[in-house]
Amino acid sequence: MLTSVDPDVIRVLGDPLRLRIVTLLARETLCTTHLVEETGAKQTNLSNHMKVLREAGIVETEPCGRFTYYKLKPEVLAGLSEQFAELAASARTASENKRACP
Repeated sequence: MLTSVDPDVIRVLGDPLRLRIVTLLARETLCTTHLVEETGAKQTNLSNHMKVLREAGIVETEPCGRFTYYKLKPEVLAGLSEQFAELAASARTASENKRACP
């Protein structure tokens, strides 16, 4: 059954910095300091983006002493991928369907 793609997750990943963060976290678990170094973003700006990613359920935190590590929740991206795959399959089968104009 065709499911709709979660517009909130798409909106969250539509931001270039958040997409960069997700790409980095797909490779390894990183703390805020690492993410600041990798992205060049200011720490406060990065923290705001991490809050958005956490609230969207894309990343989770892992406390480690005085640092907070972030890791990606791969099941969220896998679910999103499945939804897009379903849309693509539907588009392939619907390419011959054309609604007549009144």
